[in-house]
Amino acid sequence: MSVVAALDRLAQLGLTLPEVVPPLAAYQPAVRAGDVVWTSGQLPIRDGAVVTTGKVGDGVPDPTGPALVPPGEAAELARVCALNALAAVSSQLRDGETLDDVRVVKVVGFVASAPSFTGQPAVVNGASELLGEVLGDAGTHARSAVGVAVLPLDAPVEVELQALVVR
Repeated sequence: MSVVAALDRLAQLGLTLPEVVPPLAAYQPAVRAGDVVWTSGQLPIRDGAVVTTGKVGDGVPDPTGPALVPPGEAAELARVCALNALAAVSSQLRDGETLDDVRVVKVVGFVASAPSFTGQPAVVNGASELLGEVLGDAGTHARSAVGVAVLPLDAPVEVELQALVVR
């Protein structure tokens, strides 16, 4: 099996590394200390806007309540979050370093959940699977998947990660 670079894997998936999403408040998208990079929570923002809003849940939404985002769609949004997180990590790489030098060690996914929804791990799998597809073994990680009442901009999912630059 040949070694394929992370950016080539992205291209094979029909994806490109986006521009870093600008901060929505007083924080940085990512911070590097030594060989460790922490990202801030990344929302499913594409072209400057949240792709979809609402709570993640199964079933028929209450017409008087918030919009329900199906879990499968939320998993796709988690992929968008992970791609934005990779862009934030990439912004912290130094001369000569690439995403091929990155090892993801921890992912935390937050899922804005309808009250009875308990499928947060399956939603955050969207992010985990993208990281594996792009980084191979270096994308495998420890993880938390947490249900929350609401996220910024009414986003259904948010993902942050910690990575090591192992060059």
